[in-house]
Amino acid sequence: MMKNDPSNAARTAHRWIWTSTATAFVTAVTLVCGGNTAAAEQPHPDDPVASAGCALPAPAPGTSTGQFAAAGKSGSYVQDIPAGISPLPVVFDIHGYLEPAQIEHVATGVGQFGIEHGFATITPQLDEPGWPRWDFSENSADVAYLSELLTHVESTLCVDSRRVFVTGLSMGGFTTSSLACQLADRIAAVAPVAGLQDFAWCHPARPIPVIAFHGTADPFVAYTGGSGPNAQLLPSADGSGSAAGRGGTKPSGVDGPGPASIPAQAAAWAHRNGCGPEPEERRIASDVTMFRYPCPENSAVELYALLGGGHTWPGSPPIAPEPLVGATASLNANQIMWDFFQAHPHTGALR
Repeated sequence: MMKNDPSNAARTAHRWIWTSTATAFVTAVTLVCGGNTAAAEQPHPDDPVASAGCALPAPAPGTSTGQFAAAGKSGSYVQDIPAGISPLPVVFDIHGYLEPAQIEHVATGVGQFGIEHGFATITPQLDEPGWPRWDFSENSADVAYLSELLTHVESTLCVDSRRVFVTGLSMGGFTTSSLACQLADRIAAVAPVAGLQDFAWCHPARPIPVIAFHGTADPFVAYTGGSGPNAQLLPSADGSGSAAGRGGTKPSGVDGPGPASIPAQAAAWAHRNGCGPEPEERRIASDVTMFRYPCPENSAVELYALLGGGHTWPGSPPIAPEPLVGATASLNANQIMWDFFQAHPHTGALR
């Protein structure tokens, strides 16, 4: 029988350690360099997800209009498409009360901004008697229509389904808030302008990032809550009288803003998203204060208070006289909301 040789045992142990180390190193290099392993093939949660429309020829870039019917409703939309981007982020721009899609398209400038900055814009409108408006209540036919319109857009354009965003002015902001509640499994983030609202029935499928803009002197949707004094000048939905009763917060025939202040509405969204209760407050311009809540990742809530600002789209010229709607702000809402949107793609499960 051979005797154990300590030197042989040492050499054997050394060879085993070297071989194991080398194997581990090769495995690590394979993973990093894209070897055919399960770990290397895992997609990043914010990688683009191409919609069904990516199988179709790309439409010509520019501005066009389309017709669409669903959920017992018919309507139209303005579509703005940039050149050379695929799949496309898409922003829905929702008009306010009395203002058809063409007015919204001009007033916000989101469509042209998207053409210049690489996202598609859809500006919809329903074809109904009376003034242009939206029923943004829970499970409404209008919300179903907008959901089906999104499906239509995803099936006809090459859309990145992780980068679907919504904004809107006034009643369009109310509707944007409602869509955040009801379509959070499809929408990545929202940006209500002069219309952030919280709803008692709101239970989103996931925390959804929210950035809001509101003038502190808004004469229609009061920063302090409810309707402002000039809401009494609005016609009712059927044109039979005033939309807002004197001192009331719910216009007759037109569902208006809730009684809570805009900061309270933002705080409610922050609480829903699991954020801390005390926002960072920072003056970012002579007429703008930003409130940013401490939130978990991809659950951000921000409010831009436009000091002395009215019922306008920040950074765009008012489309109505200043004595009626108030002053606009120096802030470029389109740039700020687009930066916010880019930072907050949908990273959860998509419907």
